[in-house]
Amino acid sequence: MIMLLMMLALTFPLRGYAQSAEESPSRKTISELTQSAELKDKVDPKLLSKALSGYYALKEQGKVSRDGILTVIDFNRPSVDERLFVIDVNAGRLLYSGLVAHGSRSGENYARSFSNRPGSRRSSLGFFTTGDTYEGHNGYSLRLLGMERGVNDKAQKRSIVMHGADYVSYDYISKHGRLGRSQGCPALSFEGFQQVIDLIKGGSCLFIYNNAREYVVKSKGHKSRLARRQAASLPIS
Repeated sequence: MIMLLMMLALTFPLRGYAQSAEESPSRKTISELTQSAELKDKVDPKLLSKALSGYYALKEQGKVSRDGILTVIDFNRPSVDERLFVIDVNAGRLLYSGLVAHGSRSGENYARSFSNRPGSRRSSLGFFTTGDTYEGHNGYSLRLLGMERGVNDKAQKRSIVMHGADYVSYDYISKHGRLGRSQGCPALSFEGFQQVIDLIKGGSCLFIYNNAREYVVKSKGHKSRLARRQAASLPIS
């Protein structure tokens, strides 16, 4: 009898194991991306893991209409460093990296204070999706839609958009020791802003992060049960 049961088990794998195998591609994708040599050298793997978990959750909720494009802004880094990264999730490639400014009241070289309040001139953190483009007083610009209530959901009311700025350049850094600062927008270099906007416009996912306590406490991450399972099982280096 025991031998018969063992033979049946080998012939017909348990359903639970088959379900785990079906879920493995998503976990493998996150793991592969965080371990990718091209991305690992540029993007903090723990930050990338958080960004991917939110990206998959927003996709599951139907809030990301452009598949495969994920933008990460790492406000743990100083403004003199590259801290904006556009990632092709499906190919596991870095499409762009460059400078990005934070709000004038968020800090000097480092962004340390954040807000969702209109008129604060501080950057907002969290998950966004990209909207449409338009020509405004900053030229070619991209609307950003905040996805986290109480954290960044007033982005449209605050006119938080992505645009180019002359104070985002290495020349500015050499003169002032830091980038210039915006009124809360993630402003980009004139050299690359059109390329970035065209790469990410039209419903892609953007994650702006800093390990500030108020964000960690407030943010619910909008993770589904599936996304939480994926994040919990992810091996982080």
